[in-house]
Amino acid sequence: MNRYVATILTPPLLPILLVQGYWTRKRTPRLPDAAGTLEGTVAGAGEPIRLIALGESTVAGIGAATHETALTGQLAMALSRDTNRRVDWLVAARSGINARTSLTELVPKLAGQRADVVLVALGVNDSIEFHTARRWAADVERLIEAIRGQVGDALVLLAGVPPLDYFPALPEPLSFVLGARSASLELSSIRLAEKMKRVVHVPFQIDEKRCRELFCADGFHPSELGYRLWAEQLAAAFAKFVGQGY
Repeated sequence: MNRYVATILTPPLLPILLVQGYWTRKRTPRLPDAAGTLEGTVAGAGEPIRLIALGESTVAGIGAATHETALTGQLAMALSRDTNRRVDWLVAARSGINARTSLTELVPKLAGQRADVVLVALGVNDSIEFHTARRWAADVERLIEAIRGQVGDALVLLAGVPPLDYFPALPEPLSFVLGARSASLELSSIRLAEKMKRVVHVPFQIDEKRCRELFCADGFHPSELGYRLWAEQLAAAFAKFVGQGY
């Protein structure tokens, strides 16, 4: 119900939302991407799992010191721990990117790569830019098809759209409106994953009681703890999918 209320309220609230958006950007610390190499290996036995992560600032690792402690590295460690296999990982990301521009900007960087698992983590910028759920679903579907065109028929972990109403940096009513937008895109993600083969939607789960410690200093990106817990949720979804014999 909230997303419909937010849609109705957005036009009259627009002047307030614009001012809040401006001041939020002004006062939010601009943190760098995670440092270090964009690829790595987690040691293990047997045939390696080839992992590629593609997405926005969370994949770029803002809020973490290095990619080993950001989302991709932590997911690689969780996959290795759960499977006892080596994991080779690669990051393709840009802060501020949306699903449509990922198709033209990030997918070409995958040329010559192969993957067993691809993590797609987007949605914050599409929510902020007020893209419709229909556009989002179409863009993500084309993106997944293009990724597979480069890396092969990989299993895709489609990360849930982060719920923006939980972000400490966002004031009300901006938080409410953007939270409704992200919820609308999330519902489309669920439906898209049900339609596409070997696409696993992984809901973004957040402990409201621990919300502040799961975000870094800017109140907008995960902390290293937030990345670790998120990676564990993604790894659990991978294990469940593989365990079902697909």
